[in-house]
Amino acid sequence: MGSFSIWHWLIVLLIVVLVFGTKKLKNIGQDLGGAVKGFKDGIREGGAPETPVPPASQVTASQGPTGDKTTIDVEARNKS
Repeated sequence: MGSFSIWHWLIVLLIVVLVFGTKKLKNIGQDLGGAVKGFKDGIREGGAPETPVPPASQVTASQGPTGDKTTIDVEARNKS
């Protein structure tokens, strides 16, 4: 009762294939393989750069909420 036989695993595999379909499972496998490859390449290169660059859409306030009034929020500029 503690371990599953090969028949249990084959039934589980059959149910997974019926629910997701072979095309969806193939795409998931390719995505997972690409992610693992990218992770390994990143580890080989030495990790993060020495000086991290903030994203372009990130706004940092150096003077607090009463700071420079000419600063335009990126999201507000894109909407108008």
